Amino acid sequence: MAEQNLSFHNIGRDALKVEVEAWDIDVRPDFQGLKPGKGSVADGEEVWSSKCASCHGDFAESNKFFAPLLGGTTEDDVKAGRVNNLRAEANVPSTTMMKISTVSTLWDFIYRAMPWNAPKSLTADETYAVVAYLLSEASVIPDDFELSNNNIADVQKRIPNRDGMVVYPGLWHAKGKPDTQNTACMKDCVRETKVVSELPEHARNMNGNYAAQMRIVGATIGVNSDEPKLTGKPEANAAAVRAYALQTINGDAKKNDSKKDNGAKADSSPASGTGMDAAAQEKVKAILTTNACTSCHAATTKLVGPSFKEISEKYSEKDAPMLGEKIKKGGSGVWGAIPMPPHPGIADGDLSLVTKWILSADHD
Repeated sequence: MAEQNLSFHNIGRDALKVEVEAWDIDVRPDFQGLKPGKGSVADGEEVWSSKCASCHGDFAESNKFFAPLLGGTTEDDVKAGRVNNLRAEANVPSTTMMKISTVSTLWDFIYRAMPWNAPKSLTADETYAVVAYLLSEASVIPDDFELSNNNIADVQKRIPNRDGMVVYPGLWHAKGKPDTQNTACMKDCVRETKVVSELPEHARNMNGNYAAQMRIVGATIGVNSDEPKLTGKPEANAAAVRAYALQTINGDAKKNDSKKDNGAKADSSPASGTGMDAAAQEKVKAILTTNACTSCHAATTKLVGPSFKEISEKYSEKDAPMLGEKIKKGGSGVWGAIPMPPHPGIADGDLSLVTKWILSADHD
């Protein structure tokens, strides 16, 4: 294919340094990119109890909702640098601490992605503290240890599976030998290629019907993979599946269309009939969005958790203090086993406003 001389004028601009820094937060195994800070095991236990234990258990050993983080490592593993329970003959369920080879991976993931309902909300000091708590529970460091950017490299020397990582130089090192030796052709290229795909009827449920599977993270409901029947061409089938998936996620399509015709707001927006003025309702919407409430709850449709309408039908206004406490501390059991993460950062005034809206709104 002939080389083209592409030039762009007055399109875009170079990213500012602060813009790059806002995204460039990953931490490498050599600790480049690590934020300065420190955190003790004791402080980590407090953060863990308030923001992590509801999903991972008090000691990170829970296998109820997510794979356990701790367990399966021994003091001999800490000395040897290889986890014996990862050998095939051991037949022990693997945990995160058994598999990770670099403590930077643990720090990096927690800082960027946890807690799952409020990623990037932990400070660097809180992240050091949480990592210290996990390492203490795994007997990697003592329970009076304070982890920091100054001593984390020393802690790396005690990670149980630190020597268990396989390195492929061609992929790992920037100047390593590539793992392929192909020569680019770059001639007689096909000028236009049309790519289409189709999922055969017999393969639709190879992994089970998604609608019958519990999705515990995010506002995702599995589509009924038995419907609609695939009878047309690939492009027609694709359009039918997308339409059906949208209907499954949003509820009854006709009901939604009717709401739009009547000028009703979207399902996740605060409803009318609350006695609140427009400013208060907008504030409720902002609080729900900021705290990721609408990732699991919608106004009238059950997502991961119950709809706001279901909650208002179960409780009365006298239950507002109890409901506010549940939102703040999190928990599970009332609406099933799926845990609701705690939201300790919501101000009492905002919490009161949200509970008032949930309990008094006409969510239909």
